[in-house]
Amino acid sequence: MKLLFLLLFLLQVFRPAQGRCFCQVTGDLDDCACDVETIDRACCLDRLQVNLNKACPFWTVRSHCGLRDCAVKPCSDNEVPEGIRSSSHSKYSAEANEQLDECEQAEHLGAVDVSLSNETREALLKWSKHDDEAQRFCVVDDEASPDSQYVDLLLNPERFTGYKGPEAWQIWNSIYEENCFKPFSIKRPLIPNSYQSSSGSEARTFYSWLEGQCVEKRAFYRLISGLHASINIHLSARYLLDDSWFQRKWGHNVSEFRQHFDSELTSGEGPKRLRNLYFLYLIELRALAKALPFFQQPSFKLYTGRPEEDQNHKQLLLDLLQLARSFPLHFDETSLFAGNKKEAAKLKEDIRLAFLNISRIMDCVGCFKCRLWGKLQTQGLGTALKVLFSAQQIEALPKSSNQRPSFQLSRQEIVSLLNAFGRISTSIRELENFRSLLAEKR
Repeated sequence: MKLLFLLLFLLQVFRPAQGRCFCQVTGDLDDCACDVETIDRACCLDRLQVNLNKACPFWTVRSHCGLRDCAVKPCSDNEVPEGIRSSSHSKYSAEANEQLDECEQAEHLGAVDVSLSNETREALLKWSKHDDEAQRFCVVDDEASPDSQYVDLLLNPERFTGYKGPEAWQIWNSIYEENCFKPFSIKRPLIPNSYQSSSGSEARTFYSWLEGQCVEKRAFYRLISGLHASINIHLSARYLLDDSWFQRKWGHNVSEFRQHFDSELTSGEGPKRLRNLYFLYLIELRALAKALPFFQQPSFKLYTGRPEEDQNHKQLLLDLLQLARSFPLHFDETSLFAGNKKEAAKLKEDIRLAFLNISRIMDCVGCFKCRLWGKLQTQGLGTALKVLFSAQQIEALPKSSNQRPSFQLSRQEIVSLLNAFGRISTSIRELENFRSLLAEKR
């Protein structure tokens, strides 16, 4: 039976690229004290519970379930460890659940007011849930929903499915045009649904507008651009190259890669997108490092019902997070939301709501496999942002398991956070492969 936690150690040393090309991004990254070369030198849970049947809240979606590569195969009941199916919310061991329940009854409800009504107790639970939701930057599917299913990510890999055209472009258009704080009067340098570049003056206007924004809004745009770039690299690296009656072969499609990132074919936009990919990597790497104290809690257990394996996997996870913490040039999140407290709080909430809306747009993706990976990667980035901007709560985590922590991560958030970082790491590794392939063609 497959393990719940398959930790992929993607930190590796890359060989020098053979020759230079448009995808050989170099130099310092904007708005942070790191460079591309440092990341290249230093460059994770395999089951996710997800609801792929939620209706799109914004427009009518035509399902592409007829495309065989768009289908998602869920896990059967006997493939999911009992410990996973029976555990609740963000608690990770049967013992911890019992202790916490006893603690809540004896020390919280009983000690505060033994006359609390059932209605009041339910209200308190709702307030606690609301507080947790207020920290989230993305929508997390309800584990208790009858439509939720467990999906083995290894059996449903992210790759080109044939889902493209106006419906796919509508997703990214909605994200960029309605959720990146850009006025409609400012045109993006490249029109996504035609691969036709806009005029040079429009590109200059766009970047002049972007540089005029606060660092937080610039960072938000660059994160979305980096996520878009990462997904396009994945699809270009696992493209359907041969679909004949005797074989189906996926592999690297250099032409598709160039369409998205070649400086000449994108009017200079491609290298900017790749730099944003590196920026995204730094953000998610920093979140892993910041999350270490949460996972170090003695009460945190990877509960699948197999104690010895759970303990080994927790140690592997801690080793990975320690490695992330040792990275020399982390992004400094304290530079964000550092101005007037009232204005900073308003800006943070605006960005949280914008990203929350982007995560809802993922339910509008017509291809189920694309929806699965889109939801996972947006949830992963949303969880990374939640971690980065919950530093005080993480530092104040209780030392005793008898206290309720003010910061929590659900199982879905943990799975998404680690797998999203795995996807970004894979993107950077695939850049090396494409550099070699492009060098061979010259």
